[in-house]
Amino acid sequence: MQDSPSQAHDSGESGKPTRRQFLSVTGGAVMSAASYRRVLGANDRVGIGVIGFGLIGKQHITNLKKFKDVELLGMCDAYKPRLDEGLAYMESPNAKGYSDFRRMFENKDIQGILIATPDHWHALQTILACAAGKDVYVEKPMTLFIDEGKWMVQAARQYNRIVVVGTQRRHGRGVRDARNVVQSGLLGKIHSIRWSSFRNVYPGFGVTPVSDPPAGFDYDMWLGPAEKKPYRAHRGLYHFRWFWDFSGGQMTNLGAHTIDQVFYVMNVKGPTLVSSSGGRFVLEDDGDTPDIQDAMWVFPGPTPGAPGFVMNAAIREANAGRSLADASTRGQIYLGTKGTMVLAGNWEVFPENKTDPVNDIPRFSGHPTGGPVYSTTKPTPWIEASKGQAQASDPRYGTGGEDTLAMNEQDWINSIRTRQKPFCEVEEGHRVNLTCHLANLSLKLGRAIRWDPEKEQVVGDKEAAAMCVKPYRAPWDKALRSAVKLT
Repeated sequence: MQDSPSQAHDSGESGKPTRRQFLSVTGGAVMSAASYRRVLGANDRVGIGVIGFGLIGKQHITNLKKFKDVELLGMCDAYKPRLDEGLAYMESPNAKGYSDFRRMFENKDIQGILIATPDHWHALQTILACAAGKDVYVEKPMTLFIDEGKWMVQAARQYNRIVVVGTQRRHGRGVRDARNVVQSGLLGKIHSIRWSSFRNVYPGFGVTPVSDPPAGFDYDMWLGPAEKKPYRAHRGLYHFRWFWDFSGGQMTNLGAHTIDQVFYVMNVKGPTLVSSSGGRFVLEDDGDTPDIQDAMWVFPGPTPGAPGFVMNAAIREANAGRSLADASTRGQIYLGTKGTMVLAGNWEVFPENKTDPVNDIPRFSGHPTGGPVYSTTKPTPWIEASKGQAQASDPRYGTGGEDTLAMNEQDWINSIRTRQKPFCEVEEGHRVNLTCHLANLSLKLGRAIRWDPEKEQVVGDKEAAAMCVKPYRAPWDKALRSAVKLT
């Protein structure tokens, strides 16, 4: 594919070395921060290219335009009207437009690529960007299936790239402080975590007929590695996220944000057992991802054989739970032996009562001889109630006093300069996403899945193991194999 006629891609005839050239000289060694600064432009601004001018892509550009140390140099989209609109929105005199992201990767002045495309493109574009010597910010959910995450981690390590994942909510002060609460042991033994995502979009978004793509929409490029099927409006802009071909539904869409926070707060690598049920029960549209889903994950303890905790999730797309008593505090609920912590932007601790266990046995008319003997012990709180100082936020969208999206973007830019590990790094994002995918696998198969979080593989289920990978459509399968070794 060629670039937009009015925006020819960079010829690449700049006088300074590219990072690929630098790596070839250094034998692929990781650059020092000082060496990397010499590769940047004369104004010491980091050149950024953006793929995808949709809802989140536009927000990223809005934020990056405010960064004094960033220069927006590229805009890529498979839909010509959006490409033109995004390029104009950048308000950057040196920005160029691309209809093929691979041409953007040839621009020697671009150091970082921000990927805000549909989910099914995230992994391959990240991998190819790493191979081209670019650092990457990739939106969540970062993968469509489990093995993609392994390939992304491999590419980041092989090509010495900084790869940040858009699970920015862990940057929030409330999340960081909640981690300290848990690690202090204040709540006692945490044995259960619950979270939910409720909204009501009934009857759904309707059904769109098979039709020709709109003018200027390169549907073949938009599909990329995904299976080619007839175009419908919902199998395109925005609504792609409700189709298994392109996404994992709300489990990977919103679940990735919440599970990432749980992983950070609890300092875990992954579950050992996953069970999920649900499906497309009530929405009257052409989507196929679940509108109802319940899932349970069992996590191991800190030492082999030690008990860990159970995480439960409930997703509802046709009931917002507006009459529920906890509707205003729905978020993550951490249940410990001495207290409960609710985390929804801010955190709050509610104490459990310490009492004689015998006194909690039902009394009825009294126990016969030889039965339990009640004591006079009065219940007293194990701990004191407490609350964090951060602003509370909407548990679904994470809105509040802190702009964690901008914080994550700035951390990416800082890591590009320093070559230090970012806060939302690709390997951690991979573990979060595979946890979401395991729930979806269980739902599709109708049975629990056992998982080895150390070896990162399904245990004792060949059918489930085979579903950890999905073939790419030609020619993108060849592009993938040219960049990473498939395992």
